[in-house]
Amino acid sequence: MIEHMIIWPILIPMIGGLLMLLPPFKGIERYAARRVFAVLLILAQIATAIAILLSASGNAPIFYAVGNWLPPFGIILYADTLSAILVLLTTFLGLGVILYSLAGEDRAGRYYHPLIQFQILGINGAFLTNDLFNLFVFFEVLLIASYSLLIHAGGKQKTEAALHYVILNLIGSSIFLFALGTIYGAIGTLNIADMALKISSLSESNLLLAQIGGALLLVVFGLKSAMLPLHFWLPKTYAAAPAPVAALFAIMTKVGIYCIFRVYTVIYGVEAGELADMIQPIIWPLAFVTIAIGTVGSLVSPTLKGIAGNLVIVSVGTLLIAFALRTPEATAAALMYLIHSTLATAALFLIADLIGLQRGKAGDRFVISRKLKNQSLLGSCFFVVAMVVAGLPPFSGFLGKLLILQAPTLNADKFMIFSAILLSSLVTIVALSRAGTTIFFRHAPVRDPVKDLNDSPDLSKWQITGVLVLLIASPLITIFGAQVIEMTQLAAQQLHDVELLIDVMRLRGVE
Repeated sequence: MIEHMIIWPILIPMIGGLLMLLPPFKGIERYAARRVFAVLLILAQIATAIAILLSASGNAPIFYAVGNWLPPFGIILYADTLSAILVLLTTFLGLGVILYSLAGEDRAGRYYHPLIQFQILGINGAFLTNDLFNLFVFFEVLLIASYSLLIHAGGKQKTEAALHYVILNLIGSSIFLFALGTIYGAIGTLNIADMALKISSLSESNLLLAQIGGALLLVVFGLKSAMLPLHFWLPKTYAAAPAPVAALFAIMTKVGIYCIFRVYTVIYGVEAGELADMIQPIIWPLAFVTIAIGTVGSLVSPTLKGIAGNLVIVSVGTLLIAFALRTPEATAAALMYLIHSTLATAALFLIADLIGLQRGKAGDRFVISRKLKNQSLLGSCFFVVAMVVAGLPPFSGFLGKLLILQAPTLNADKFMIFSAILLSSLVTIVALSRAGTTIFFRHAPVRDPVKDLNDSPDLSKWQITGVLVLLIASPLITIFGAQVIEMTQLAAQQLHDVELLIDVMRLRGVE
């Protein structure tokens, strides 16, 4: 039973999204039914993700051949602890996004909830697939959904940002296809386990093709993850997106990071012969420059959403540093930080939206404006999320960064990593302090304070609930830190144990 459950995180959002396009959910008057169904769908996905995680971590990774077609021809799904954790993270983030959307964002377009489900479908599929061509297919699913979600409710700014985003990703998809064709020509398969088995014994000519294909894949994954110099699209795109959509997009860069960890650890890892760790010399400097660019961007950003977007770039650089260390300990630390940064930046996008709604025309820009109607509540939420994002104790950000700081073994690495992460955290604190001071303490004089406050919209219980769902995750991760660290360490061990993946494949009769 649990073996078949691995496909549920793909089937549930796919079938659910399709059903919401049909009666009895189709039509303007069916918003209530669509909302209830959307919440039930995401709860079912969370329950499924928990079951898969317990099975993958307690027994062994789950290998599933759709239609019982085995490699190299079949559609293979593979759930180890790493992919199971990320599927659970995606569905939990989806819960917060959907709850926040029930305040009215979903009424701006009748296809909002189906698109959210298709987006989650693509992300879950990318985490669960064990085949590079199917990875391409799931990338296209999540990208097509993201195109529509980005222009949800229309607007000139959204359309402009969407145009740039679509063009860049179409270029990325084209490069992805070239990479797949090159790799298939060299190795004769696109199944990840099969490639890991064959790559060390390639001929000299095929070795060059495999190296070119691996380099092209890095360009694709670098674009998806917003790694420098392919990061320029992210701040503007995320700032233009509706708040719950931007919050969901926080996991999309992590799909690119996950692919880098998976492909360049399993296929191009230490057992790849002459191609072992081929991208490490490139990743190492790019990681530090990505952190620097994101940090400077957050400091000079004129809006709160802009800060959030640049902090996503900082998190990408931090994760790439952990990848460059190439140890299971660093990978475990990266996974802990990935969980934290995804939820924290998603919460910051939502809080920025609430602040912007109550500041009128000033929005989330750092200008003097009227006092917020719910000053105490929003101030408390902002203070908490600022501490979480900056990595201050006792929240999960501190735990994640501490583990990364403990991962390097060489003194030179320690100095560089300590300097980059601590300086970035300090600048983040300064940027968020500037934002909080302007928004919550610098108010324009008003003639009628009561009328001014009454003109501000009230916060919806759904908006508050969505934000709190994401915020409460940080202290919970800290409280259950020992269990979470144990889970991330197991995920890292399984990822770096390439023989485990090959053995699981062989147990299914694949040679």
